[in-house]
Amino acid sequence: MNIAVLKEGKLSERRVALTPDVVKSLTKAGFKCGIESDAGHASGFYDGAYEAAGGIIFPDRAALLKDSDVLLKVNAPTPEEALLMRDGSALISFLYAYTVPELVDICLSKNISAFAMDAVPRISRAQKMDALSSQANLGGYKAVLLGANALGKIFPLMMTAAGTITPARVLIFGAGVAGLQAVATAKRLGAVVEVTDVRPETKEQVESLGGRFLEVQAEGVKTEGGYAREVSAEYLQKQKELITKHIADADLVITTALVIGKKAPLLVTEEMVASMKPGSVIVDMAVESGGNCALSEFNQTVVRHGVTIIGESNLPAMVPVNASELYAKNISTLLLHLATKDGFKWEMDEEVTKGSLITHQGELVHQFTREILAKTV
Repeated sequence: MNIAVLKEGKLSERRVALTPDVVKSLTKAGFKCGIESDAGHASGFYDGAYEAAGGIIFPDRAALLKDSDVLLKVNAPTPEEALLMRDGSALISFLYAYTVPELVDICLSKNISAFAMDAVPRISRAQKMDALSSQANLGGYKAVLLGANALGKIFPLMMTAAGTITPARVLIFGAGVAGLQAVATAKRLGAVVEVTDVRPETKEQVESLGGRFLEVQAEGVKTEGGYAREVSAEYLQKQKELITKHIADADLVITTALVIGKKAPLLVTEEMVASMKPGSVIVDMAVESGGNCALSEFNQTVVRHGVTIIGESNLPAMVPVNASELYAKNISTLLLHLATKDGFKWEMDEEVTKGSLITHQGELVHQFTREILAKTV
């Protein structure tokens, strides 16, 4: 079975789908790994390391793709890349298929079987395949460091002969993987941390890390697979009222809230930003999905009402070595679950296969993606 790994072309992307160590493991398992030249360069993995691990370097991506059985990527391929793929081959990457209808159409027309890393079900036996969690973990860590770097004060309590410095106050929206890692990182740096989340079951996790959970007394949240699927307007209004009291005191605000299949909810209004102290910082981790802050700008750092607002869309790519190492383990574990060196198993009723397979044999087989795309037609 021939594996292809391309150099990522997305703006500011520095990750790579496979590392040399994982290429070595797959080669031992009987797979042939073709790597586009310089695919791992931005992550610190050079062509020579891939060759030493048993990989074959291809300077021409068209030549690499024409004989490949499966393409492994971090981000969804561009339409141009997908058109180079062999008819009937397979794709594994982050897809968010409901956001790329043109790519879905190409996969259907070329009978490409597309598996989405973002659709791998959140079950215990699929934890090693969970790339959303591995990358969000790193993103939450990096968000705190970016915020701390932009903030004009230190995080911890410090007692000196010249006086006592009070600890920084950090407010985090969302207690998913990214938010919880942000809590842990901010606490390690000495900050006072408060957290709000639409899922009341996250309270215990927040408090176990030393954070204070701000609980909204309202209903109207639908969750599925650990993610918020729908949040009512009434709930968001009550959350806004609660947060308004706390955001004015915050030195750093980190927002991580996402609703799968929809635009990110607006949680920090311009009025809230204006109420914050001059020199405060907001890191909007949801900026790629529309942003949780009304004033954040995609891949830009701006100052509004004296508040620095960081809209970095790809935080895991800012730690590309670790991000690539973890992602390579995630995607290779999924591949080894789905296939052997001789080809895919096509166990269509198996939970991981059924959950992550988007297109197959010219059909859109993923129900959730089908429902979302039907609403956009």
